[in-house]
Amino acid sequence: MLNPPQAEAVRYVAGPLLVLAGAGSGKTRVITEKIAHLIVEHGLPAERIAAITFTNKAAREMRERVGKRLRAERIEGLQVCTFHALGLRFLQIEHAAAGLRRGFSVFDADDSMALLRECLPKAARPDAVEAVRALVFRAKNEGLSPEQAAQKAASPREREAAEAYALYQERLAAFNAVDFDDLIRLPLALLAEDPARAAAWRERIRYLLVDEYQDTNLAQYRLLTLLAGPRGAFTCVGDDDQSIYAWRGANPENLEQLGRDYPNLRVIALEQNYRCSRRILRAANTLIANNPHLHVKRLWSEHEEGEPIRVWECRDAEHEAERVAAEIGFLHQTRRWGFGEFAVLFRGNFQSRPVEKALQQLRIPYHLTGGTAFLDRGEVKDLLAWLRVLANPEDDAAFLRAIAAPRREVGATSLARLAELARAAGMPLSRAAGQPGLLRQLPARAAAGLAGFAELIEGLRDYALDHPPAAVCRETLARSGLLEALRTQCKDEASYQRRRGHLEELANWLEGGLGGLEALAAQLTLLGHADRGEPGDCVRLMSLHASKGLEFRCVFVIGCEDGTLPHEASLDEGRLEEERRLMYVAITRARELLVLSHSRQARRFGELQRLQPSRFLAELPEQDLLVDGADPERHAELARTRTRARLDAIAALLGD
Repeated sequence: MLNPPQAEAVRYVAGPLLVLAGAGSGKTRVITEKIAHLIVEHGLPAERIAAITFTNKAAREMRERVGKRLRAERIEGLQVCTFHALGLRFLQIEHAAAGLRRGFSVFDADDSMALLRECLPKAARPDAVEAVRALVFRAKNEGLSPEQAAQKAASPREREAAEAYALYQERLAAFNAVDFDDLIRLPLALLAEDPARAAAWRERIRYLLVDEYQDTNLAQYRLLTLLAGPRGAFTCVGDDDQSIYAWRGANPENLEQLGRDYPNLRVIALEQNYRCSRRILRAANTLIANNPHLHVKRLWSEHEEGEPIRVWECRDAEHEAERVAAEIGFLHQTRRWGFGEFAVLFRGNFQSRPVEKALQQLRIPYHLTGGTAFLDRGEVKDLLAWLRVLANPEDDAAFLRAIAAPRREVGATSLARLAELARAAGMPLSRAAGQPGLLRQLPARAAAGLAGFAELIEGLRDYALDHPPAAVCRETLARSGLLEALRTQCKDEASYQRRRGHLEELANWLEGGLGGLEALAAQLTLLGHADRGEPGDCVRLMSLHASKGLEFRCVFVIGCEDGTLPHEASLDEGRLEEERRLMYVAITRARELLVLSHSRQARRFGELQRLQPSRFLAELPEQDLLVDGADPERHAELARTRTRARLDAIAALLGD
């Protein structure tokens, strides 16, 4: 059952389509149904369809929903992935045209930053390094090559960044590697300069669906238009009111640009919200109406009016946290709401500390989103690097991490020299490390370390030929010296056992795979897209940015003060509209109950400062708010209701 605008969006394939999907309006269902419509009604082979989203989790969920909608054989070859995963697939096919050898490496953020630092003077201050990193990031997100970035450079810092960018790309090439941003930039460059290649890829991908379109940056938008071509066989689904990622390159103006580049663009608005109560939705609509809009939409809902939105005034952050924790405990006890139905949202991660303390005191379980993810832990990344080298000798990035975990008397200078020799010999670093003729050209200590490492890798590779991935993982752990190095790093036995447990957990993740190096490589590829675990039945603490795409029965938004939400830096830089969109996203996470809280004072730089309530609170409809101290009768009724609920809960416990 689709509502009329949803059905229209699914059926329309005559030209380019923009679906303006408001919060909670069923956009994922529209994309899922449109994929099925293209396959079943139009006979388009699944392998000719690509559905692009922004997170691996969203891609997995969409793939699962399509799998439930159609038989497995109908969707074989369907591409449901992120922009970067699509770019990786492109480069794996077109690696030679991009100047890469088969089996090239993809540097993660840590590897990329380390390499960029090496391209700058050793005396460069951290703030200067960060400034250069930001400029290189911006150039890549605009699809600029090092040469183009140098031509555009207008200041000494930009010229310095362009020089570092050029050297950085040279060193990436030496390691047969790309970074995350190159997964978009390089396909874009190849398609733009070769019309024949672009036409071939349009035949390969006959229809594109793009989720969260408002989050695309300039390079992603250009890649979309090159793949879609003049006929515009695409459906873009997005919401300009939820564009909150300008700080990482997202360009909401792409919504307007789409209409200019495709004058026949059809626009369909999804305005029925299936998530929020009417009060919550009214507040969200009233707030976001203060932003300018290219396409006007107004969300509506068939749900009940719902409870008033509560606005709390607290003494300080500690008092605010205590009220939040007490209210969660009360609602859990009296309404039997599970802890997993609550979320506490904040503008900055530092705001979580008082809330964590208050929840701990009441023994309420919680999960803080944004902590170190399992696969991002240092010891896990070290072991993964060893496994990646075993599975793919061409993975130079993995080699560089593994050779240093644990350290083997091989310095950066020796590694750079090895890279030169390997490139001249046309072989990856892991192979070069086992060549006596090449090692004789290095210092004796470094040569011995590299030879020992190469011997270990070859022995483990032989073992991996007829053992399953989990066994290979445990054998690597036993032979590599990682455990001994870990024991040296840890200050106490408890820390060592905890981190060793992470490595054993990695082996558990690999259980069930078949034997052989190809099976290991496939398992590691899947691991990169693995579900990192759901937090279970506990209160979710997260930033406003992290909450996008989620929903909860009850939401607390803390720190609603000017200077915090909206953020002071955003006010100074004239980015109030994005902060308002962030508040809009926060409000529309709540299904039934929404609490907005602010503090009267805060201690900053050793002094108590008076705080002003967020200007966004004044933009909400007064009749839908229950403000502390503003309506004694309503507060008295709420107090009576709470008392009755607590007495009923006690009576129920006694009855049990």
